[in-house]
This record gives sequence, structure tokens and C-alpha cells, in this order.
Amino acid sequence: MTQTVESLFDTGLERYKAGESLDSLIPVFKEVCDRAPRTSSAWICLAWLYLLNNKPNLAYKAANKAVKLNPQDPQGRINLALAMLETGQKGLREHIDFAQQLIFVNQEWADEIKNSIEDGLTRKPDWQNLIKVKKWLFEE
Repeated sequence: MTQTVESLFDTGLERYKAGESLDSLIPVFKEVCDRAPRTSSAWICLAWLYLLNNKPNLAYKAANKAVKLNPQDPQGRINLALAMLETGQKGLREHIDFAQQLIFVNQEWADEIKNSIEDGLTRKPDWQNLIKVKKWLFEE
């Protein structure tokens, strides 16, 4: 029996939180994106996994798709800015500024972004671009 897209997504998140390897999680989120291509949260997760796994070009494609589907999601904007930083692209400031505005008006989003950044730095402690983005978002 095949899992529903929702249960596959939820299971993937639980496995991520439990510390499962990125190599085993990426195919799960790719399948969710294939089966539900209009689900921005799946693209956001896939982009994040690619960023953690040092695959910035794939992360850029997934994050770009996420932002197109839901421009109001600060995590999507942050993932896109990170992917742009990691691939040396210009124009990422607009995504940082937009994410900053979103988290300024919604404390819940701000908390989620802080948790996401801390998670990223726990999994990839020397992630210089994430440290930069954290400073831009919360210390400027």
C-alpha cells in the first residue's frame, strides 16, 4: 500500500527530526514533490536538505519553485537566499529583506526561523552562509 502524500511528508519530517541521514531523506521529499508539485512546504524541505547536503544548485531550483508557489513563506525566501549565496548569484538581498519583514510581523514565524537556523548550525556547524543570513535577519 502506498502512503498518502501527507503521511509521506509527515513521516519524512519525523525521520529528519530523529536525525536520519540526508541521503535517505532526499528521495522521500523528492517523491512528495513529484506527487504533489504544488506543495510549497515540500519544496522548502527539499531545498533545505539539498543545502545541508552541499548541493546548492539543486537547492536553488527547489527553493525557487517554493517561492514561486508561496512567496509569503519566510523559510522559502531564506532557503532561496542561501542557495543564491552558495552559488554566487546576485539579488538575494530582496529575499532577505522580504523574509525580515515577514518575521517582524509574525513572532511565530520568527521563532520557527530561529529554530530552523539553529537546527542547520547543529547539523552543519561551519555553515558560514547560514551564519551570515542569521546576522542579516536578526542582528541588523
